Amino acid sequence: MALDDDIAVLSQAPLFNLLGRDALRLVAFASENRSLREGDVLFRKGDHSDGGYVVSRGSIALDASDDGSPAAFVAGPGSLIGQAALFTRIIRPATAKAQEASTVIRVTPSLMRRVLEEFPAAAAAMHDAMAAELDRLTEGLEEVRRKLIAIDREENPAKASDGE
Repeated sequence: MALDDDIAVLSQAPLFNLLGRDALRLVAFASENRSLREGDVLFRKGDHSDGGYVVSRGSIALDASDDGSPAAFVAGPGSLIGQAALFTRIIRPATAKAQEASTVIRVTPSLMRRVLEEFPAAAAAMHDAMAAELDRLTEGLEEVRRKLIAIDREENPAKASDGE
């Protein structure tokens, strides 16, 4: 795939869409393209990460289950797989398998570090976006907590006076 094609794909992916053209050019130039055939495993649940992936062509099924049930999520072109793995080494929480002939762009933590050092405005934009995502997650968890407390109080009226 040509450099401009990779830049176009990266510019659609979460977090990468916050980067300017020069930063995207660096990522596209220094990243690695990997082609997969249908059924090829990109990584397995429990593997140590080697970076994050942006799907440039095809589709990658992500399955965290151990029972062989259908994949919980299918990533298509422009999807980011392994956001945390862009920044640090992690244990993969799911298996990623090509559902069809696919191509992914691998971005390593060392490449991301270089991009964020060379483009501080991009680093700030990514930080802000990830902080906002964490805030939304926290708010959602707090809402779940409130609902569970309400359910518990309905089922156990004696707890209603506990002050919780």
